Amino acid sequence: MSEAPILIVEDDLKIARIMKIYLEGAGYRVLHRSNASDALEEAKKPMPLLVLLDLMLPDRSGEDLLEDLQDIGDFPVIMVTARASEEERVAGFAAGADDYIVKPFSPRELVWRVKAVLRRHGKSDIPGTSPLSYNDGDLVIDSGTYEVKRAGVYVELTPTEFKVLFTLARSPGTVFSRDQIVDHALGYQYEGYDRTVDAHIKNIRQKIEDDPKHPHYILTIYGVGYRFSGKPDV
Repeated sequence: MSEAPILIVEDDLKIARIMKIYLEGAGYRVLHRSNASDALEEAKKPMPLLVLLDLMLPDRSGEDLLEDLQDIGDFPVIMVTARASEEERVAGFAAGADDYIVKPFSPRELVWRVKAVLRRHGKSDIPGTSPLSYNDGDLVIDSGTYEVKRAGVYVELTPTEFKVLFTLARSPGTVFSRDQIVDHALGYQYEGYDRTVDAHIKNIRQKIEDDPKHPHYILTIYGVGYRFSGKPDV
């Protein structure tokens, strides 16, 4: 699967990391660039699904970069800035921004604003709508409907179980630590969550594995975390 990414253009690495964690937790593929030059080059590769643009960049203003981004293609841009005055917000919309988020902001609100802007642009607010299929259709994971099929039979997963499974399955072969599963699947840190991740993995295995004690799809990498081993269907 090669869905278009959301491109974060932000020179504050802490803010960028929080944005990335929450957006990936919502299922989006996310790229981050910390300056205008790198962001412009990245936007020319796979055209981004949406751009989150900081207005105060080290090499150029966000307003100038917005003009160049608009020349590349028709994708929405959300300005993210500490500038909060009415005049500055109006100027941002006049320059072509689709929405305007003022720092500090709620990461959950950020995700919902992204979804709303994508809907207005006629783009799906549910990323990765093409189902993931593994082992000649033996396991099918549909992020658009939150449905999972194993050997043609629907599997009932909780929303959290689905997010954990989807996080692992969309990157087969990648080993995820428990903390990474929390970051990518749920979008927040929770003290003591290691054991809860193990419980979710155990429940998922009970539902999708023929023999949960000898799993075929979700493997334990001892001392590190978990890895999804299904073979993607082309």
